Amino acid sequence: MSRLFVLRPQPAAARTAAKAAAMGLDVRVHPLFAPEAIAWSPPPAQHFDALLLTSANGARCAGPALARYRALPAYAVGAASAQALASEGFGDVIAGAGDGSAIAARMAQDGHRHALHLAGATVAPIDSGALTITRVPVYRMVALPADPALPAAATPGSVMLVHSARAGEQLAAQLPSPRRATLHLIAISPAALSACGAGWASASAPAHPQDDEMLALARALCEGQAQ
Repeated sequence: MSRLFVLRPQPAAARTAAKAAAMGLDVRVHPLFAPEAIAWSPPPAQHFDALLLTSANGARCAGPALARYRALPAYAVGAASAQALASEGFGDVIAGAGDGSAIAARMAQDGHRHALHLAGATVAPIDSGALTITRVPVYRMVALPADPALPAAATPGSVMLVHSARAGEQLAAQLPSPRRATLHLIAISPAALSACGAGWASASAPAHPQDDEMLALARALCEGQAQ
């Protein structure tokens, strides 16, 4: 069976790998980045009527100052982000299944107008609509040293899962063009797909930027190669 490589940071990589293993796929975890907390100045909680998180790393890296916002209604993209907030003492966190723009629309529909977004130093664009979002970076993603085990383990027919444009750039740097010809690529978005460069055996992105849709494409690809 073809190998499936999960390249996203931990702990998200472990969640993706567990779902892939449950599908019967031969999955390997090789994170290209790791989150690193950065110093930040907490703005007054009374300036906002809601808290937004688009990554669980926002809760994990914010530190003790996160507790200042427990009285705010909390919204998160994905169950993992919601669980990270719940673990920090936030109750009744509303989790959205879509992206940042979708949860921002939900927040506006719920009557919120000024949201605090605890985020990474680099984030995907959000269409905030009627919602005013103040973004405060509390972490950054740091590239890990190139691991020679990745190209060595990426045997012909392997499938690479790329969850961000930065990961695509990092993968392209570690796997030069001649090496890509026998490897398949599944990226979470067209932007991430473009960042990976050309020369792959195949390259695709799901209709929606969701982990489960990426895994569905990966399973179809791996099963197709096995036939």
